[in-house]
Amino acid sequence: MTDIRVLVADDHQIVRDGLNALLGALDGVEVVGLAADGVDALHLVDETTPDVVVMDIQMPRLDGLEATRRITARHPGVRVVMLTMNEDDETVLAAIRNGASGYLLKGSGADEVQHAIRAAAAGGMVFGASLAAKVASYFSGAVRAEASEPFPDLTERERQVLRLLAAGRSNDQIAGELYVSSKTVRNAVSGIYAKLHAAGRAEAIVKAREAGYGRD
Repeated sequence: MTDIRVLVADDHQIVRDGLNALLGALDGVEVVGLAADGVDALHLVDETTPDVVVMDIQMPRLDGLEATRRITARHPGVRVVMLTMNEDDETVLAAIRNGASGYLLKGSGADEVQHAIRAAAAGGMVFGASLAAKVASYFSGAVRAEASEPFPDLTERERQVLRLLAAGRSNDQIAGELYVSSKTVRNAVSGIYAKLHAAGRAEAIVKAREAGYGRD
């Protein structure tokens, strides 16, 4: 069985050391890095490309929510599980919107942490029992919003690119904001043209703005 490669990001050394010891003792899990803040986490993800990042929220230099957004935008295959003391509704939902695959409270049992990491690595989403109702409510709303999406054939990446096109960004600017390569942006733009039956950039932007994109 291939090991699940895990990176731990937390500004408290005692937490990093504890998770390192816990996870390092598990069969099929390898800890590939320990980060003391969000900036270090970004650099280590670039260097090691882990399967799962266990991420705290309140950290110096770059908080865990923004670090999660950047990591999942730049490395779509990397899953992030938040492990934090913060359980207010807006923070939980912000974590989901920023790409988190799981959200646990510190104090969760070792079995719960293990389960969350394995489930996230397998492509699932895991949330602590006390947060389940909040998450279920959010996803119900997200499904309703998806049903009214004006361009249902677009992938999420293509929608991100289209929103930025409609806002007047160049391809290079889009690549920078989404932390992806220029080639990825070009491919997304080509897909947008085909799916929107647009002859070029100007027509795609017109269609996007008519649908409400670019008004934020």
